[in-house]
Amino acid sequence: MRRFGPLFAPLLAGGTSRDRAVAGLGALIGIGLAGVVAAWTLGGLAAPVLVAPMGASAVLLFAVPASPLAQPWPVIGGNTVSALVGVLAARVIPDASMAGGVAVAGAILVMSALRCLHPPGGAAALTAVIGGEAIRAQGFAFALIPVAFDSAVLLALAWAFHRWSGHSYPHRARVVPEPAGEPLHREDIDRALAETGEAFDIAREDLDQLLNLAERHAAARRRR
Repeated sequence: MRRFGPLFAPLLAGGTSRDRAVAGLGALIGIGLAGVVAAWTLGGLAAPVLVAPMGASAVLLFAVPASPLAQPWPVIGGNTVSALVGVLAARVIPDASMAGGVAVAGAILVMSALRCLHPPGGAAALTAVIGGEAIRAQGFAFALIPVAFDSAVLLALAWAFHRWSGHSYPHRARVVPEPAGEPLHREDIDRALAETGEAFDIAREDLDQLLNLAERHAAARRRR
């Protein structure tokens, strides 16, 4: 089994067992209370009060609150505009399979253009296509109720929860003084990111902070 160990190693750098437990508690409270608030507020409407993409949003909000994909604008904007794209695709394209593909692809493009990329938005777009007659009957209102409403409630609960958990949310990278010697510049980080040809789930500010901290620890180790 040892050779399979890397398959089960922690995927997220910096994540601890305590963080995962706190994330699970946060998701329990967040989704539970969001459902209660939505049912109490929207219960009289002929529409779902809580939709599946909120489960994926909760993973980001409570497990990786520092992720650029989990910040307020991506959560609310990403879910809402994606739902609008999904409704439009469902109305224009009769075939559900084709409409679903176009909805998710369109959601990615629109979210990227509006700087609100949020993975659960793909699920919101797809739900608008395959969610059933009740959702289709809502039309574009589905993007507001329940999608935007649920997103706002979940976001507010995550904000309150992270005041207790001690995580920075909405996330702000703390300022770390640059170490002595030749400091890294933001342009150096941008060039390194461009050279990899990959997109990483970390903000440039956080990456800059981590590199400054790593350089300080390396300098302290050399002095010992």
